[in-house]
Amino acid sequence: MWNLSQGRIVGPKMKFEDLTPACTQAALDMTRRHFLGRGIGAAALTQLLARNGLAGDAANDSTVLGLPHFAARAKRVIFLTQSGGPSQLELYDEKPELMKWAGKELPDSVRQGQRLTTMTASQKQLVMPSRARFRRCGESGATVGEWLPHLAKVADELCFIKSMHTDQINHAPAMTQFLTGNQIPGKPSIGTWVSYGLGSENRNLPDYLVMISKMQRPSDQPLYDHYWGSGFLPSRYQGVKLRNAREPVLYLRDPDGVPRELRRGMLDGLAELNQQHLAETGDPEIATRIRQYEMSYRMQTSVPELIDLSDETDATFQLYGPDSRRPGSYAANCILARRLAERDVRFIQLFHPDWDHHSRLPSWCTARCRDVDQPTAGLITDLKQRGLLNDTLVIWGGEFGRGVAGQGQWDSPEAGRDHHPRCFTMWLAGGGVKPGLTYGSTDDFSYNTAENPVHVRDLHATVLHLLGIDHERLTHRFQGLDFKLTGVEPARVVTDLFA
Repeated sequence: MWNLSQGRIVGPKMKFEDLTPACTQAALDMTRRHFLGRGIGAAALTQLLARNGLAGDAANDSTVLGLPHFAARAKRVIFLTQSGGPSQLELYDEKPELMKWAGKELPDSVRQGQRLTTMTASQKQLVMPSRARFRRCGESGATVGEWLPHLAKVADELCFIKSMHTDQINHAPAMTQFLTGNQIPGKPSIGTWVSYGLGSENRNLPDYLVMISKMQRPSDQPLYDHYWGSGFLPSRYQGVKLRNAREPVLYLRDPDGVPRELRRGMLDGLAELNQQHLAETGDPEIATRIRQYEMSYRMQTSVPELIDLSDETDATFQLYGPDSRRPGSYAANCILARRLAERDVRFIQLFHPDWDHHSRLPSWCTARCRDVDQPTAGLITDLKQRGLLNDTLVIWGGEFGRGVAGQGQWDSPEAGRDHHPRCFTMWLAGGGVKPGLTYGSTDDFSYNTAENPVHVRDLHATVLHLLGIDHERLTHRFQGLDFKLTGVEPARVVTDLFA
């Protein structure tokens, strides 16, 4: 048995002072941490790497062992995240009876003392009917507002959830919960959990890619990195953001004068040093560093080829709309999302901000609808034409909805709507869900869920299930606790949505 003397390692039946100078120095250099890294840590390294998806051959090294838990209905996800809270009252949730309540105060029996933001808490809650007209679309008869004419044409492909609800009433905590399952930053995002659990079939691109729309006017709504962050999971699973710039990924291009074979040699040397350090310490972040260096090298070829849209036909650009030729636009990002789906990237997330319409709702909301309407419908159509929609789950929605009361003077063109977490609408398409289904409903004021409520946790559990993952079993131990995306509160898989 080894003994410890003054925090150093001494061999059995050997006194510390009997060591030769060289051995003494070696023993002094071997701290407890070093011992744990080489001894116990090295012995546990294989298990650690396997649990974090870092062991095994190249075909399996980006998956957690034992996944998927069952046959998946979807292979990949395109999450069209509408940041700011789109108004369900103008877009999807028709309430014609509101005209009878125009300008009247919202009944207490409907509000039920629910929280308001400080922006409207001091004003009367006067009902503002929808500013948009609705019509029933396709064979399904789904209701879609007039501001989304292209989506109305593909309504039979969509699965509407009109009874979504969440807990948070302000943007940052609501979006954080919407994407990570918890309103407090520091937890992994849903895309990170999927990357951690399933990896990707594409070895030349990251498992999880993020694109943010380049707006034609500045947006004052921040999009924080933790929305696609890895939290306590190894950082290799976090979303990689493609920038709207000449270099979509910073520092990917080799410096001038550095030939590719020299870069390859440098990476090989770095990998050897990092492998030695990994064997000594067992730190999974070193494994992440090794992998990311190699991924960056492969992305030097794969990213330029991805973003080069010169091989897209005029018909494709027409399908996605006139803004699709503007780099960084939501429409152009939708084309890139389809190209990423073709390359079997596991989780693709688009962020389109500026849905926070506290004022001038008829002007600003219609502008955002113009941004997303034709490109989103084009994406659904394009995926279906190419045979990708069946195994690609498309998600559209934001962190909450908007309230029925007008913010400001309810009958003025300057009026808007405040945040509303108690009910809002999202939709899914493809990936094993029922096309043409409308699930759940709200009360006559679109203020409370009335039938089949779906919490954000339920949405997370359902998305994971469609990908072949049991949300109760995809866990990661951190600080002595087994964390999961859906947290500790009950979450149900909404099987009624499944085809």
